[in-house]
Amino acid sequence: MIEPQAYLNGNWIPASAAAVSVNDAGFVLGIAVAEQLRTFAGRIFRLDDHLDRLENSMQIVGVDSGLTRQKWSDIAQELVDRNNRFLTPGDDWGISISVTPGIYPSYSTTESARPTVCLHLYPLPFRIWAKKYRTGQALAATSIEQIPAQCWPPELKCRSRMHYYLADKLAAENDPCARAVLLDGDGFISESSTANVVIYRKGEGLLSPPLNKILHGISLAVVVEISGRLGVPFHYRDLTPADLTAADEIILTSTPLCLLPVTSFNSRPIGDGHPGEISRRLLAAWSEMVGLDIIAQAERFSQR
Repeated sequence: MIEPQAYLNGNWIPASAAAVSVNDAGFVLGIAVAEQLRTFAGRIFRLDDHLDRLENSMQIVGVDSGLTRQKWSDIAQELVDRNNRFLTPGDDWGISISVTPGIYPSYSTTESARPTVCLHLYPLPFRIWAKKYRTGQALAATSIEQIPAQCWPPELKCRSRMHYYLADKLAAENDPCARAVLLDGDGFISESSTANVVIYRKGEGLLSPPLNKILHGISLAVVVEISGRLGVPFHYRDLTPADLTAADEIILTSTPLCLLPVTSFNSRPIGDGHPGEISRRLLAAWSEMVGLDIIAQAERFSQR
């Protein structure tokens, strides 16, 4: 059977055969650094930025993949080149990179283990967010807090997402359509589950939590760049739940969806309860930058 291919520990194999041992530290303890990328018109977006963050995450964890920067780049590009024939014209890929320390020592009969390195891709699940570009996302605060920096640095992107899962589960108890926003131990806004949070206030501009308290989102950096070109001020400062309630707009940023307007927070409408002008301008500029209509693409492929 001809099917998409994945890269696993130096080998190109059918994606359906890509698997790690149950004794892998990523499976046993959830020790895995990760990156999520996407393509636009079949081309990888911001690969160097993602590789910068991946290398920093591996350094924090102390995992040496054994791959040079150029080799990482070559593998990612080959992954797309090998699989683009399986992609419907106009569609795009999500790309997943995962690196673990390898077999967990307590389960190993050898003295050392090689890191596990895996790259695979998948058609983006546009159905999850396509309608929300026009209707907006609901957001809710819960009792689940962000992982403190004393546990691991905010700039570490890893697969340990239990707090996101539990927070989203709580948020959905009151509103099945809501997504969680997590506070830090001091009660300030940190991140949404798998997304950075930005607010817009007239007269002040776009506002994000301080970079030393959040994951350094690639999409967040894109929003900073675009806002500069549009002449919209962008600042970093601590944000409270009250700031979100009073915001004229709230925006989530993440790689697969780029940015998504939030139209309610804790069951209260944001602005007039519809996506605002700033989110529309940012999305239009992003679409122009990547050479395709982000909303139209998501809606076109949302039925699969």
